[in-house]
Amino acid sequence: MTRITARPLTREAFAPFGDVIETLGAESFLINDGKCRRFHDLAKVEAAGGNARVLINIFRGQPYSFPHQLKMVERHPFGSQAFMPLAPRTFLVAVCPDEAGKPGMPQAFITRPGQGVNYARNTWHAVLTPIGEEQDFLVIDRGGEENNLEEYFFNEPYEIHLPEQS
Repeated sequence: MTRITARPLTREAFAPFGDVIETLGAESFLINDGKCRRFHDLAKVEAAGGNARVLINIFRGQPYSFPHQLKMVERHPFGSQAFMPLAPRTFLVAVCPDEAGKPGMPQAFITRPGQGVNYARNTWHAVLTPIGEEQDFLVIDRGGEENNLEEYFFNEPYEIHLPEQS
């Protein structure tokens, strides 16, 4: 089994797969008579296909144990998918480059509290993977006529470790 150690999530490392959603380093400006700071344009939301629309959801995810067996990844051919935790907790983000329509070698990241991700359209990624305790996430997704889910099951799972695990 191939072992992967998760690393800290950064905008630069995640750029090939989508956007990191966070206020740190983001463009911002004051609105509402100076009483509110708007962190502007944090992710590219994509919704393509017949009767496409943007959905706003809340997902409640159960925690996973580690080391984590990554057996399957998924992608969404008609839209992006954003996950923003509603509490300052970390979660695992695992993504794969596309190699001729199939996922390549996974990369794993650990978010900082307050970071979210937006998976670009057609990006192979693991399912929502909270760490430690149940978590709620604001999820911005695509609705429409076409099936927007493709799953891929690996022949052999990958074993993902958190950075402090040996």
